[in-house]
Amino acid sequence: MRALRVLLADDHGLVRAGMRALIAEIDGVDVVAEAADGQEALRLIRETRPDVALVDISMPVMNGIEVATRAGKEHPGTRIVIVTMHADEEFVRRALLAGAAGYLLKQADRAEFEMALRALARGDTWLSAAVSKKVVAGYAKGGKPGAAEPFEILTRRQREVLQLIAEGLSTKEIAARLDVSVKTVETHRTELMERLGIHGVAGLVRYAIRVGLVRPET
Repeated sequence: MRALRVLLADDHGLVRAGMRALIAEIDGVDVVAEAADGQEALRLIRETRPDVALVDISMPVMNGIEVATRAGKEHPGTRIVIVTMHADEEFVRRALLAGAAGYLLKQADRAEFEMALRALARGDTWLSAAVSKKVVAGYAKGGKPGAAEPFEILTRRQREVLQLIAEGLSTKEIAARLDVSVKTVETHRTELMERLGIHGVAGLVRYAIRVGLVRPET
């Protein structure tokens, strides 16, 4: 039987090394590529066509939620699994709405890691037990899985600009990174503030941290 082909995407090399070591102990699973940011992950998904991509939620350039959204449309044969420290219900909801096939906490042990990969190989989805309980509890209290928050009505380009602002890039640097004019970036920034009800770049940064686009130390 063909081995399950896996891509690892995390901006911490030690985390990738740890996942790679775990996978090396699991029969029938091979790591075919590694990425240190979301943009690289999307490129390698396109080039290597892995069966599963294990993707961190907070990465430079492009976050894991955006990778899941774009990969689902552009490369539906690859199943995206968010691997993160965040157990918050809102992060899980956004991951599932983005099309992720699973949500695995980094504190999972080897047994759960293997069970998750086996489930994905069968075409099933996987949610870490702690996450499953929170999601069920949230829905039991009247939560609406389809309800959109302001972040979800942002365009793809607005989300990209928001992440780059939060990463500390200047307007000129963002324009160069996205190959657009400075005026276009300024327009996106103004629209972001209007849609999110936020005033000032510092507020945008705090919001980006809250929704998992960047880590607090970024």
